[in-house]
This record gives sequence, structure tokens and C-alpha cells, in this order.
Amino acid sequence: MNPLQLSELNEISNGELLPGDNPQFEITDMNSLNWAFRKIAALKSQEKEIQALAATEKQRIEEWESRELNPVKDNLSFFENLVSVYHTKQLQADPKAKTLSTPYGKSKSRASKASPKEIDKDKVLQHVKAAGMTEFIKESASWGDFKKTLAIKELEGKPVVIDSNGQVVPGVEVQPETVSFKVEV
Repeated sequence: MNPLQLSELNEISNGELLPGDNPQFEITDMNSLNWAFRKIAALKSQEKEIQALAATEKQRIEEWESRELNPVKDNLSFFENLVSVYHTKQLQADPKAKTLSTPYGKSKSRASKASPKEIDKDKVLQHVKAAGMTEFIKESASWGDFKKTLAIKELEGKPVVIDSNGQVVPGVEVQPETVSFKVEV
């Protein structure tokens, strides 16, 4: 902000011109119009300075927040991992221990079964067409319906996906069984 704009703002802040104090004021000529534009320019400049300062402070606060939260997030991750390791051991000892509860929180486990996972839609579509399973064909193989007919078998020591005709389905791999944990406090 330049010194002339500061002078314009001082005029306003010294009470010489406050909104509502001078309802009879109006712009009547080019000089009064120019005077109003000077006040507007000074106020716009002050507005930009305030916004720039606020943006700088917001950035500093966000950086501070990030620095403060990083160790908290690391510690949370550490303790949640400890809980999941403990819960895994409890599940191995008692498969029904799906939820561990204390007055301060719960650890919930959720298991998913091994299931077929489509990795190449084109190969699946070719297989469905070649096997004559037209009920599963819509512009592409109806994966959701087709998946329900698939089975996982072991062939040469490796899990493979087999269709209802007993054929290995190309373009599909076995997604291993997983157990996930959710910590609630």
C-alpha cells in the first residue's frame, strides 16, 4: 500500500468519514467521483493485504498442524498395528474371537474368503464364448454372475480358478483369503 492510500484510509479511520455517519454525502461531480475512487482503491489495497496476510498465516498454521500431527499419526499406526498383531494371535487361539472389547475400545476382525478376481476381461469373455456359456455374455462377460459359478481348485500345487465345466479360466487369478481389523475407540 502506498502512502497516498494510507492517507485515504486514515481519513476513513479517523472518523472523518464513516459509513452511516454522513447519509447526506453523494457524488455530485468528477472530483467527488475521483475522491470516492481513491477511497475504494485504498480499501481494495487494504483488503488484498489482509487476505495475503491471512493466506500466509493459514499456510503457516497448516504446516504447523502437519508437523504436530505426523508423530500422532505414526503413534496411532504403531498402536493399531500392536492391536492387530495381538488380535491375530487371539484369532489363532480362538477363531470365534472376532471382536475384542475393553472399556476403552474394540478391535473387530473381518475375514474374507478366497475368491476369483478378474484380471483380464477380454480373456474371460473369450473363455465364456468358447465354453458356450452365452447366458453370461452381455457386451462383456457378466462377471458378477459368472464369478458365482467358479470354483477354486489346486492344480500342480497352485490354486487355480475352474469353471462349471471343469476348465481352468484364463484371465482370472485367485485372490487370497484376507483378514482385516478395525479399531474403534
